[in-house]
Amino acid sequence: MTEAETVLWCELRRSQMHCRFYRQQPIGPFVVDFVCKRHRLVIEIDGSQHFESRYDAARTRWLEERGYTGMRFWNNEVLGHLEMVTSTIAAHIPISELHS
Repeated sequence: MTEAETVLWCELRRSQMHCRFYRQQPIGPFVVDFVCKRHRLVIEIDGSQHFESRYDAARTRWLEERGYTGMRFWNNEVLGHLEMVTSTIAAHIPISELHS
């Protein structure tokens, strides 16, 4: 895992989101950085090599066609604005899950 993936993974594991995330999980022909299977939420952490990637766009479409919601964050967002990233992720988890 990259530094940004490691930082986010540690935060997801200790967070109070009440949502279990898995890392480096295969979904169909793809491996995603993080996924909450219960809520079909995929999180990808990208470096500059992913800027305007056709492969990433095709993967996102494929996942969305199968009911997944995809979220993408840049490495520098995770490393410099972790609270914003985790707040954005939490906003995609049903409120009933956050308070259970």
